[in-house]
Amino acid sequence: MNTPQLSVIIPVYNEQETLPALFARLYPALDALDLAYEVLFINDGSRDRSAALLKDQFQARPDVTRVILFNANCGQHMAIMAGFEYCRGARVVTLDADLQNPPEEISKLLAAMDQGHDYVGGIRRTREDRLWRHVASRLMNRLRERITKIRMTDQGCMLRAYSRSIVEAIVSTREVSTYIPALAYTFAAHPTEVTVAHAERVAGESKYSMYKLIRLNFDLVTGFSVVPLQMFSLAGIALSLASAGFVVFLAIRRLTIGPEAEGLFTLFGINFLLIGILLFGIGLLGEYVGRIYQQVRERPRFTIQAILEQREEN
Repeated sequence: MNTPQLSVIIPVYNEQETLPALFARLYPALDALDLAYEVLFINDGSRDRSAALLKDQFQARPDVTRVILFNANCGQHMAIMAGFEYCRGARVVTLDADLQNPPEEISKLLAAMDQGHDYVGGIRRTREDRLWRHVASRLMNRLRERITKIRMTDQGCMLRAYSRSIVEAIVSTREVSTYIPALAYTFAAHPTEVTVAHAERVAGESKYSMYKLIRLNFDLVTGFSVVPLQMFSLAGIALSLASAGFVVFLAIRRLTIGPEAEGLFTLFGINFLLIGILLFGIGLLGEYVGRIYQQVRERPRFTIQAILEQREEN
């Protein structure tokens, strides 16, 4: 297999229902580009027949297909990281296996790179998602941009293109927990975004639950900025001053009016509010400490069971 000009990385997790349709559309779309390419499928510990289907596809197109099989489920971003480590293309495109981002749109990203951009993000033209995903995405986009200064119109779109230099920079970081599109933005010299189509999932179900989306946004915010800690510190100072002023007020009131019990529930309410803020701050601090704990253990980010690829002949 010669060194390809394009590598397409596709994480796969329990996608046996969508893979046949993906194969039928992906390879014709890439063949139409008229350039040397490779497709890297990363089976992220699927429990269905996804691995078997990927093996069959490798046997059907061994010249342009490579398959990496994980021992266990490591998550979408670790699957993409494995693809980055093993890909060989001068340009790298990431794509979901659910066909919500049509593979025919890859040409738009490559056209933008031809204009000199080293990182191209996708913006879904019409999002075929539930309303709560729309609202949550907009809120997190605004919060993330204010905190990290990373500008991504659509952080949930996985259809993105990266230059070889950015891929190598991402791999060299050795971060255990990160958000790849945001990390790429910090390394890019000339990033841009293009509008791409978005369709409803043809089969199967989304692998991102509410909890996973929350975890992803925690990684995004805490992995690229210490502003949340600084904001909490400022809030702590403000609340301390306000509490001190309130204590002085209560002391003066007791001296002038005398003891009273009517404000007892008000004090309880204020106390519970301060306790809630304190617990939130401890959780935020724990998020940063947890990232440090994951990093210092230096465990492998993923473990590979097997790699299916065509051997080069001497």
